[in-house]
Amino acid sequence: MANIHQVAKYAGVSVATVSRVLNDQGTVTAKTRIKVEDAIKELNYEPSMLGRNLRNSESRILLILIPTISNPFYSEIIKGIETAALKHNYNILLCETDSNPERENIYFDLVRKKMADGIISMDPAVNMETLMKLAEHHSIIQCSEYALDSGIPYVTIDNEDAAYRAVKHLIRIGHEKIALINSDEKFLYARQRKLGYQKALRENGIEVQDNYMFHTQELGFDQGRQAMRKILDLDDRPTAVFTVSDLLAIGALKEIHQHGLLVPNDIAIVGFDKIDFSNMTHPTLTTIAQPMYQMGTIAANMLIDKIKGNEVDSIVLDHELIIRESTSG
Repeated sequence: MANIHQVAKYAGVSVATVSRVLNDQGTVTAKTRIKVEDAIKELNYEPSMLGRNLRNSESRILLILIPTISNPFYSEIIKGIETAALKHNYNILLCETDSNPERENIYFDLVRKKMADGIISMDPAVNMETLMKLAEHHSIIQCSEYALDSGIPYVTIDNEDAAYRAVKHLIRIGHEKIALINSDEKFLYARQRKLGYQKALRENGIEVQDNYMFHTQELGFDQGRQAMRKILDLDDRPTAVFTVSDLLAIGALKEIHQHGLLVPNDIAIVGFDKIDFSNMTHPTLTTIAQPMYQMGTIAANMLIDKIKGNEVDSIVLDHELIIRESTSG
């Protein structure tokens, strides 16, 4: 295989000139660039990406922190990140933290040791103190979940308004006894979606009842079933349920069917995220659509901009209420 010295000799230029062409630096004339490119093609020269990256003090690798790979919510965001990253000649490394600080530190060390160029964090349980300290000298972007006043740019949706719209829809179609299946309120999105739920009720003169609000430790199918079981055991049973995740909603749907009840005739249900499975349930699930793919592409572009030293502003994307059979019959 030809090396860079042979390419330089063949083109009649210096090694430094070949290097400038390879690194797409604009200090080479068009005529010289063509000569070098012809020599590269003729000699079938393939530059060492590792050597190039070491010289430029970059890895061309972006870390994606997620709590679990099993939640389909993340898959569409990851597709968006990967599409944008590849377009800019970056690769991604998917890091499942399992909300474990020790595992997080392993990934953080990759950035500290310049084995990765930056991080997109989607882990709501990430150690924010460590992340903020890391962001002082390294490129970090928060995606979907973020911390207020962290100084780290983020891309997300207006969770409070999205929840408000979902519950308002249930009220509009005649429901007043509306339960909430939420996740752990240590997470910002859980607190925001609860605020939206409460706001919709209060604006319509409906009392917020503590015994109608349920919390789960994880956003899973089984947790949705367990929470729905408690709701169905209430003496004054709600006629509708708003859940902060489609996975919780699908679990709740299963539990309702197990009790011989019909959706939406006996109980209406609304999810959140618009994962692919939400359109495969029976009945299909009314849900809040997050622009997951767009969120991913924007997060990747923001991170690459930050790596280049550019100023990056936080972005709040639009959401949409998708009305399907679980509330409309």
